[in-house]
Amino acid sequence: MDKSRTFAGVDEEFATFDQAGILLQSIPYDGTSTWGKGADNGFEVFLEAAENMELYDIETASEVYRQGVHILEEITESTSPEAVYQAVLQKTRHLLQYEKFLTFFGGEHSVSIGILEAFGEAYPELTVLQLDAHADLRETYLGSPYNHACALHAASKHSNLVQVGIRSMDESEKAFLNPGHCFFAHEIQGEASWMERSLDLMTENVYLTIDLDVLDPSIMPSTGTPEPGGMEWYPLLKYLKKVFQSKTVVGFDLVEFAPIPGLKAPDFLVAKLYYKILSYKFCL
Repeated sequence: MDKSRTFAGVDEEFATFDQAGILLQSIPYDGTSTWGKGADNGFEVFLEAAENMELYDIETASEVYRQGVHILEEITESTSPEAVYQAVLQKTRHLLQYEKFLTFFGGEHSVSIGILEAFGEAYPELTVLQLDAHADLRETYLGSPYNHACALHAASKHSNLVQVGIRSMDESEKAFLNPGHCFFAHEIQGEASWMERSLDLMTENVYLTIDLDVLDPSIMPSTGTPEPGGMEWYPLLKYLKKVFQSKTVVGFDLVEFAPIPGLKAPDFLVAKLYYKILSYKFCL
């Protein structure tokens, strides 16, 4: 990536490390995905879309880029799932030393494993809020506990895990699923009372991990494993707004964006979602 590039093409004054309140860490790893590939190409496409996005957010009447967004050097480790986990864990531990809001962009969902462990160390009473089509609770998959299918397994044991939008899982994952903390897609479709119930389950500090396949493939087909029956744009935003209004979100990641050449709408959706989340964090 061009080192002079800034998020959304903003002026350099809003993009330096010292001035920025927000850090953006790319982890373009796609080594364990088992069907659709391409999540390692998502970051550049996301940045391109962001450069063509209006920076005034109507809902919050704000320009959150003024908080400063600094793009960090990407984590390039890709030799093995275990090596990626260690690299991400160590980098996240390092970044948590700064008084910055940390944001991460995958890559596949396995990149979240090290992030979640580091945040769990920093915030002992942490809630992990997973928005996802897949449970991702396997203990191991294809010989590794650091596979994308295992992304939330450790979090299910070591944090307060709340899962939203799940509509695909293996029977073996039931042993690690907390039914009272899982809001399946078919149960939340068309009603909103689940939102408050989920908030009641959360501690004050929340880390948000968003697999983009939580969204319906009619609006987000650009993922490795799209599943029918996902969330729509405004219900997702309504829920995220409630989370940010009632809890302290300490960081987040967006993963599993696998761009489809020639299909621009999902690219723009991802850029808009990232920016909207920042607007909810700083401008509500």
